[in-house]
Amino acid sequence: MTSTGIEKDNVHAVYQQIAGHFSQTRHTPWPIVKRFLEDQNPGAIGLDVGCGNGKYLDVNNDILIIGSDRSSNLVDIARTKGEAVVSDGIAIPHPASRFDFCLSVAVIHHFSTTSRRMLAISSLLQTLLSNGRLLIYVWALEQKSSRRGWDEDCEQDVMVPWVNPQGVTYQRYYHLYRKGELEYDVSMAGGKVLESGYEKDNWWAICERNITIH
Repeated sequence: MTSTGIEKDNVHAVYQQIAGHFSQTRHTPWPIVKRFLEDQNPGAIGLDVGCGNGKYLDVNNDILIIGSDRSSNLVDIARTKGEAVVSDGIAIPHPASRFDFCLSVAVIHHFSTTSRRMLAISSLLQTLLSNGRLLIYVWALEQKSSRRGWDEDCEQDVMVPWVNPQGVTYQRYYHLYRKGELEYDVSMAGGKVLESGYEKDNWWAICERNITIH
C-alpha cells in the first residue's frame, strides 16, 4: 500500500468512523498546550491544524483560533466550540506568514513517511509570522511505563487499535518518534526549536521559522 493509501485507510477513514466516540475521550486540555495558548498576547490569531473535536478552540477567549481537520465529522463537533474547516494537514487553506501561533497536537505522527512528516511541519511553519510560534506534539517511542509498553527497541511504525462501543476494531497508523527525532524533523523542515521536552508519552517542541535559511 502507498503512503497516502495508508493514511487514507488507517487515519482518515478511521477518524470519520470513530469521531463521536473519540470526541468523548478528548476533553481535558494538556498542560503545556494550555500554557502555550494562555501565553499568547490578547488579540493574537492562530491555527489548530488537526483540531479534532476542537477542545483547544475555547481555552483562551482573548485570542482567536481557527481549527481545521481532515475529518468532516470531527469538524462538525469542533464547530460547537469555535471556527473550524475541513482541510488536509499538508494542504493548509490559509495564507502564509499571517498567524501569531499554530498548534499541531497528535497529528504529525499520522503521516506515514519521513518526507511527508517534514512537509507537514514545513506547511505549519509557513503559516507563521516571522515572530510566530508553533507547538507540535507527537507520540513517543519511549513509553516503557505506559500500558502500551513501547520502548527504544520497538518498531516505530505501528497500527494502534481503537475499539468502539459496539466492539468493532479499527486500526490507526502511527509513527512513534524517538528522542531527538522531532527536533531533527523541525530543523530539516525549516524551523528552529526554542523549547522541547517529554510529557505523558509524547515528545513536544515549540519552534519558529528559521528565517536565516534561504
